[in-house]
Amino acid sequence: MKKSKFVFLLLLITAVFDDNEVKAQEYKHEAGGMLGTSFYLGDANRTRFYLHPGFAGGVLYRYNINFHWAAKTSLLAGEVSGSTRDVNNVFPLEQQTSFNRIFIDWGGQVEFNFLPFSDKFSYKDTKPYTPYVFAGIGATFATGNNFFLNTNVPVGIGVKYKIKERMNIGFEFSVRKLFRDDFDAVEKNADWDLDAPYGIKSSIFKNQDWYSLTMISLTWDFGIRHDPCCE
Repeated sequence: MKKSKFVFLLLLITAVFDDNEVKAQEYKHEAGGMLGTSFYLGDANRTRFYLHPGFAGGVLYRYNINFHWAAKTSLLAGEVSGSTRDVNNVFPLEQQTSFNRIFIDWGGQVEFNFLPFSDKFSYKDTKPYTPYVFAGIGATFATGNNFFLNTNVPVGIGVKYKIKERMNIGFEFSVRKLFRDDFDAVEKNADWDLDAPYGIKSSIFKNQDWYSLTMISLTWDFGIRHDPCCE
């Protein structure tokens, strides 16, 4: 009885690994570049998307786990700016300020493809296009007299399409949540700035700054995945 159970377990494990092998994409890796725009959300802009957009760009690497899952890392740089004159809020003593900042974003995300993504394996009903969602964790560094280095949490949506064999184009929108309130306080002012402008210190879930990226990517597949059955 024990022997039969062991044989059954071994066959089950073999079947699972064989199935994963079939469901894997032809190429394991992607690398390429991203270009797009960035904007800021915070005390000087609570709700208006694409207010004072800046340029953003960088590089990315993606590991294709299977048709539905991928892991991605990227190194990006961008510009954000804002002005209190754009909002209806009245700040203490009717203070006004503006800022402009260059930032660097590095992080990793896990992606989920809603459709099985590949331009081959049609017998598996794969598609050369798919919408996807992603989330992860990263770090943000920003220039200015007020040194800024903080964790960010990216969440986003996108769509990607295989232009031709081994070449992919993608479009994605994401927001990055920060855990500090002074992303918009470039010049640290002892009297007043956008770090707690009402004198109420923020908490981990309240009054934190955000920024957003809208990016177009172009990547190249490499690192063919060898199927043991066909070698």
